[in-house]
Amino acid sequence: MTAGTVIIGAGQAGLSAAEALRKRGYDAPVTLIGDELAPPYQRPPLSKGYLSRELPADRLWLKPESYYAGAAIDLRPGVRIARIDRAARCVVTTQGELIAFDHLILATGGAARRLPLPGADLPGVHVLRSLAHADALSDALAQARSLAIIGAGYIGLEVAASARKRGLEVTVLEAADRPMSRTASPLLGGWFGALHRGYGVDLQVSTGVAAITGSHRADGVRLMDGERIEADVVLIAAGLTPGVELAEDAGLACADGILVDAHARTSDPGIYAIGDVARFDSALYGRSIRLESVQNAIEQGRAAAAAICGARAPYDPVPWFWSDQYAIKLQIAGLIDGADRMVRRGDPEEGAFALFHFRNDVLIACEAVNAAPEFMAAQRLIAARARPDPDRLRDVTVAMRAFLS
Repeated sequence: MTAGTVIIGAGQAGLSAAEALRKRGYDAPVTLIGDELAPPYQRPPLSKGYLSRELPADRLWLKPESYYAGAAIDLRPGVRIARIDRAARCVVTTQGELIAFDHLILATGGAARRLPLPGADLPGVHVLRSLAHADALSDALAQARSLAIIGAGYIGLEVAASARKRGLEVTVLEAADRPMSRTASPLLGGWFGALHRGYGVDLQVSTGVAAITGSHRADGVRLMDGERIEADVVLIAAGLTPGVELAEDAGLACADGILVDAHARTSDPGIYAIGDVARFDSALYGRSIRLESVQNAIEQGRAAAAAICGARAPYDPVPWFWSDQYAIKLQIAGLIDGADRMVRRGDPEEGAFALFHFRNDVLIACEAVNAAPEFMAAQRLIAARARPDPDRLRDVTVAMRAFLS
């Protein structure tokens, strides 16, 4: 009897791969292993609707409980894998159980990055990656009046918006000179900084944190210049550390992620890696990239399933991301790294605009604020490596007609 496919990681990527295998007619066993007790769920709402208590927990589930039995997917929540035995083609759980595989998919995601700050391990200091983290943070905010957030990336700013909705005083501390400095253009980062300040957030940039203060429980943050900011709750929002430990211990090639080819295969052709943990060569951008997005998790999971089933179409996506903050919908298509020209459509003062980014006259990215048509048009233009007239992009409908004609 065939051992089938084992998937380690029961998040968006792992479930996508399992579902795609069944849709392609794969009839061998599929085992989906997750280290959390909850069934596969959506992570993006954890910092938004779920944290602000606008979305109940049962709205997070990606599939109803009945789906897994109906699709013959052996879902095993609350199971941790201790190691991968490549020679024996099995994984070993922390309880000593051996689970054999013909194909193995690593969808191990990552962990919230913790900073080496004095006081970082005090009660009252939180990170946000899992449903358990979100529940703990939400409960803490219910008893608090003030929140300090270290980091002004997507998670930090989304939590800031959710906490303001709940009436808390919020301070956001960012070491860079603007919010979202690693993922957004200076204009967009500055615009979001002004947005949050308009909602009453004390957003401080170019600000280093020296320590989290408190004797038995966190009660604030001390800055590099000696200033102390009081806070009932502290959130470290410093990004994600990819979950490569199992892969590294098994001798798979890793470098800030698990290295995979265009079909999501690792250096062991029978083992695949997908989602936040996977690093692949992008032909579109001419470099190695690792994407932390729902879009990538879903599509790369499908790519791995296709490869296992013998349909090997190269995976080379146009990355896209989104963020909801207050009444603002941010959508980003592509990656802005290396851009040498920007064209703006719309007026930031009116709260709806798009920023088109070019490299050598090729459109490589678009940042859209409350501008869904521009975002959708940009996705197609970027995929086609189009060279639209930058001036005509100020009318996106004209640009799309010119491209499609």
